[in-house]
Amino acid sequence: MIVYVLLVVGFVFLIKGADFLVVGASSIARRFNVSDLVVGLTVVAFGTSTPELFVNIIASINGNTGIAVGNVLGSNSANIFLILGISSIIYPLSVGKGTVWKEIPLSLLAALMLGVLANDVLIDGNVYSALTRIDGLVFIAFFVIFLYYSFSIAKRIEGTEDHVPTKQYRLVTSFLLVILGLIGLSLGGKWIVDGAVRIASALGVSQSMIGLTIVAVGTSLPELATSAVAASKKNVEIAVGNVVGSNIFNIFFVLGISSIINPIPFQPKSNIDIGVVLLASVLLFVNMFTGGKRVLDRWEGIVFLVLYVVYIGFLIFQG
Repeated sequence: MIVYVLLVVGFVFLIKGADFLVVGASSIARRFNVSDLVVGLTVVAFGTSTPELFVNIIASINGNTGIAVGNVLGSNSANIFLILGISSIIYPLSVGKGTVWKEIPLSLLAALMLGVLANDVLIDGNVYSALTRIDGLVFIAFFVIFLYYSFSIAKRIEGTEDHVPTKQYRLVTSFLLVILGLIGLSLGGKWIVDGAVRIASALGVSQSMIGLTIVAVGTSLPELATSAVAASKKNVEIAVGNVVGSNIFNIFFVLGISSIINPIPFQPKSNIDIGVVLLASVLLFVNMFTGGKRVLDRWEGIVFLVLYVVYIGFLIFQG
């Protein structure tokens, strides 16, 4: 019982820690006259993905590689099928040409690169497959390119400022919030990883399966909140951009940092999960052209949710 309590408390600390970090960092940025546009693009965007980052860092340090890979792949699948599914049911998501022709294909490229770099056995006949530190550096290099591109288009994204915390605190209070946020993220991440390992052991399933389901959905809650609120306010570019950007961030930055800290062994069965992420990205791209306009309609959101339920059912059956 204590294991499940630990996991739930860990998610509370993780999500609240991310919130404190965003609020504190945004307040500090305002003190130094950084624009809301830049804050929204960096602090807020990073804030929604810090749960995945901290869980993966702790999992990598502890050698729980199944959770590290499962968390990223599961989060990316949940981001498209679950979060965009829910968001498009709230309000149909229409996006600009940049998102359709550049950002969604870039998220597809990230998943393809992960499949190529992780499959050493299939490509060059190595004894085992792993994401090495060199692979991590390649991911980070692509993340820098993505960051540069994001800044170049930032001014054309409407609604970014709506997600920047409006309240400004004293500098001491702001730094305290950042520190509390980092502590919450660290403790929450540790408790989640420890809880997930124990649950996997108790249920006799793999750490990867727990990472793909419980941990992945839990760490995706900030993206769900951000995209759902954005959809309800009809800030559709933010709703979609948050998810697509998070998917790119998760592979290029989160897995990049994780594999630099500690090379991550890769199990061939995880190729199925990479395939699901690729399928999700392709379906998102294709569905943007149905009906003669760049929009994800409500019925397509329902299809996404059904596909996610089928995928989770498959994982449970396989587990």
